[in-house]
Amino acid sequence: AANVVESGGDSVQAGGSLTLSCRASGFRFEDSDVAWYRKVPGGDCELVASFDRAGNFYYKDTVKGRFTISLDNAKNMRYLQMNSLKPEDTALYHCAADQIVAPTKAVKVQYCSPSYSPILYWGQGTQVTVSS
Repeated sequence: AANVVESGGDSVQAGGSLTLSCRASGFRFEDSDVAWYRKVPGGDCELVASFDRAGNFYYKDTVKGRFTISLDNAKNMRYLQMNSLKPEDTALYHCAADQIVAPTKAVKVQYCSPSYSPILYWGQGTQVTVSS
């Protein structure tokens, strides 16, 4: 079955860096719009960054200049480089992808799940914890 799996979450000090990785199975990222979402307990699942098939990047205002999406089509991977991390970046980060629906059409959803959003593929999430 087609799916995405993310990895790379960790606990870091404020000001530190992490790189999250997302691997797709059963479909090609280059044929898809790919996004990173994050969710904190009691909060919405919010779009952090995305890269679409047309080559457009989107970044949430609070992460602009600190987070960067990169891609490796040969390995069918997408990455989220996170620099200058802040305690408010603490969340469960999910990779998501869809061949039809643009993530920018689903900037905020209730849960990071295909049952609660129009985005088809979701990973289980990787925890990022930033301490002050």
